[in-house]
Amino acid sequence: MPDASAIPADDASRTQRIALIALLAGALGIAFAPIFVRLSEVGPVATGFWRVALAAPVLALWMGSEPRQGRRSPSSLADYARLSLAGLCFAGDLAVWHTSIRYTSVANATLLANFAPLFVAPAAWFLFKERITGRFVVGMLMALAGAVVLMGQSFQLSPDHLFGDALGLLTAVFYAGYILSVGHLRAEFSTATIMTWSGVITALVLLPLGLLDGEAMLPATVAGWLVLCGLALFSHAGGQSLIAYALAHLPASFSSVSLLLQPAAAAILAWILLDEPLGTLQAVGAAVILMGILLARRGSR
Repeated sequence: MPDASAIPADDASRTQRIALIALLAGALGIAFAPIFVRLSEVGPVATGFWRVALAAPVLALWMGSEPRQGRRSPSSLADYARLSLAGLCFAGDLAVWHTSIRYTSVANATLLANFAPLFVAPAAWFLFKERITGRFVVGMLMALAGAVVLMGQSFQLSPDHLFGDALGLLTAVFYAGYILSVGHLRAEFSTATIMTWSGVITALVLLPLGLLDGEAMLPATVAGWLVLCGLALFSHAGGQSLIAYALAHLPASFSSVSLLLQPAAAAILAWILLDEPLGTLQAVGAAVILMGILLARRGSR
């Protein structure tokens, strides 16, 4: 990554604005993922497998079409190990989250999985010396509170759900690891390189997990394949790649908070596309998330 001091202030500001737009657009892209998962004709882990497997050829073509000059390719075992770590974290995120839904409510699993900023911020401060200000912390907590309000009507604490809730929180740990890994890799590798190699590792992990679990692996209809293609191309190759691009130019801690836009957007999309009710509390929660993201942005400049 270029030395920030060597980049003119105007260029750096413009790059960060573009990255912020890419990050928010990526969050909107992955907000469609729950819709596609709901419509999928295969099992949850199998859906995760097809998400990355169907996106892999597109990402590989993108990687192959990049000009070789000025592009660093993985060339050592350490490079492939670091790219694999991002893939393993993403595989853990998908597999553990889908498993958590079996042992707790969808609302609990979704809310706890979005607690990644609680793990990203301290890790980014400790590992990468990112500056964490009081204003950023307030914004982060506000955005998380908005997520709690958004899901509050469905969120329930129960001793019967403790194992599933723990898996939901573990999902947040895996996604935090993915964000930190990609943010670190983007200092050296292109978005296409990271997305391609990490996606291959994710697919190699999820395929045997889906088979061992006895899930339906193949859609029964053309519509089922179209749903998986939409998930792969729109949410993964599109949304997730935009997020990976942005992580080269924005702090990982702020990026993780901005991704809380996803549950707010998902709730609105479910209301529009699936006729799921959107109550007053959910609207208030979405508004609080947006205000928290704005405050966190001001605190991370």
